Amino acid sequence: MERRMSEQELLDSFDEALREGHIFVCYQPKINHSTGKMIGAEALMRWKHPEYGMQYPSDFIPILEEIGFISVADLYVFEHVCKFQRYCLDNGIDTVPISVNMSRYDVFRSKYVEELEKIRQKYEIPVELIHVEITESSAIGGMELVSSVLEKLHDIGYIVEMDDFGSGYSSLNVLKDLDVDVIKLDMRFLSGNVGGRGGAIISAIVQMTKWLDTPVIAEGVETRKQADYMQSIGCSYIQGYLYSEPVDGEKFLEIMTKLEHEPMQPVIHMTTEMDAAKFWDPNSMETLLFNNYVGGAAIVTYRGGRLELTRVNRKYMSELGINLTEKELLSSDPWEIADEEGKKIYQETLERAIESGNEEECETYRTVPGSDDKIWVRSSVRLIGRADDQYIFYVMVRNITAEKI
Repeated sequence: MERRMSEQELLDSFDEALREGHIFVCYQPKINHSTGKMIGAEALMRWKHPEYGMQYPSDFIPILEEIGFISVADLYVFEHVCKFQRYCLDNGIDTVPISVNMSRYDVFRSKYVEELEKIRQKYEIPVELIHVEITESSAIGGMELVSSVLEKLHDIGYIVEMDDFGSGYSSLNVLKDLDVDVIKLDMRFLSGNVGGRGGAIISAIVQMTKWLDTPVIAEGVETRKQADYMQSIGCSYIQGYLYSEPVDGEKFLEIMTKLEHEPMQPVIHMTTEMDAAKFWDPNSMETLLFNNYVGGAAIVTYRGGRLELTRVNRKYMSELGINLTEKELLSSDPWEIADEEGKKIYQETLERAIESGNEEECETYRTVPGSDDKIWVRSSVRLIGRADDQYIFYVMVRNITAEKI
């Protein structure tokens, strides 16, 4: 008979559950949807009571937090992950990084990182084989403390992932202030139809994290339609029932040995001449120069034949005689103002810039956005960053209609 344990029953059986293995660890793979290769896994706590059956994490974890037992349980999971990795290393099995959860209660425990390290060093596990996941809610009411814990973890060499991003009320502030290495996106945004308002929000988050050089994992993906949508907006890393439910160590070992592995790649590789963080800072010298001391300039992204304007300066608007607002321009399709010949020339120029790594130039005849006027434009493009099959270009433009006439 399966039923939820009361708080007292849970309290009475906790020590026995640890001792007898009623609390155990499951693993859920993380997969690159583009390649089908495994990039890692997450360790998840499960509890099967011999009399009351399986207990849902949403039922027992809040109680463990309330009565102060969650850190003991989290350290138990961490040790089991170390044992699993040690088994793989000892037996020549090609393993993947496994992430373990660190609750907000662990964060507030002063020696918790030291306790993790004691266990990891006991089993001599390379730090790159274990990632630490914190939740967005961990930062609520204690940003400085969380930042100091992240600093300790980074000093040791841990990769830190932010779990359930987007589920809280201060997501952007948390992302701005906490130096996390990976973001796990809460897929409840797409619980209904793919796309719509939720899809727009997710697409914006994925684009934003690319500029932060932070990989994104879509968590809770259940359908191929969801996975394909995430891949279409630049997020190929998937975790969820589409590929595998959480499974026990034996089953996970079987899955892991069957699949090819690959490391998780940073999202954006910027050229050495450009600091993306400074460029997007409205108060930076880079932004000042972009807005005021260069000619008409824009930042565009190019992926699979699709072109998108992501930033323009005031001189870009005036040089081309554009009568739209900046918001209207950025939301438009750049290809709509070019004929087929102009589109072909511009694409060839982008491809040359990708191939050469140098500045490339072209002249195209196009319609002015927001009007029926036709102009000749000379464009100089230079590749400044890439993310998988997406490319980012700095574009300088000049209206050469008078010269052509």
